[in-house]
Amino acid sequence: MISTPGTRSLGCQHGWVTEPSEVVAETERVVIRPWHRDEADRLFDLLRREEVVKWIGGTPMKHRDEAVARIDRYAPMLTAEPRFGAWAAVERSSGVPAGSVVLKPLPDGDGEVEIGWHLHPDSWGRGLASEAAGALLARGLADGLQEIWAVTYLNNHPSIAVCRRIEMCLLGVTHRWYHEPSLMFWAAARSDQQPSLTPDGPAPP
Repeated sequence: MISTPGTRSLGCQHGWVTEPSEVVAETERVVIRPWHRDEADRLFDLLRREEVVKWIGGTPMKHRDEAVARIDRYAPMLTAEPRFGAWAAVERSSGVPAGSVVLKPLPDGDGEVEIGWHLHPDSWGRGLASEAAGALLARGLADGLQEIWAVTYLNNHPSIAVCRRIEMCLLGVTHRWYHEPSLMFWAAARSDQQPSLTPDGPAPP
């Protein structure tokens, strides 16, 4: 079950409260909403890990202050363009963010929008990434985006599996947005659409 923002109040569970106005999307197990400043420890523990950061670029965080600054940067981004940003994917049963989901313009593109996700290792293997990504994908298309792209490393098999589970179409390999060759996945608002871009070559077998 995927719900749109404002469909119902989440109330209070296990001592945590999420205001209905904060909810971007939700499923039976996951609530997508902005990161809170008091969750900096969790974000730091996520982004200090090499096994997470190696798939999203950059270097692992060294200090908690970096996580606080990251959360502080997220808020004005969401205000400037509410369709785009990085949100916490909060496990409903505990109130703890499983990780982040992202919807943002691709670098050096022509307005193409990318969906992404990165979860804490303690949340891997339970289908939470697929739930959160599927909900955010549906939300982005409902908000008027005509197409959404996902770009993965050729050997990032867990993210490739998520793309397939949320029914994104694998088009092939691209060098368009990032330095290294990447798999190019695509989803559209209408079933009769064709991708606005083509890959550089076929996906490896």
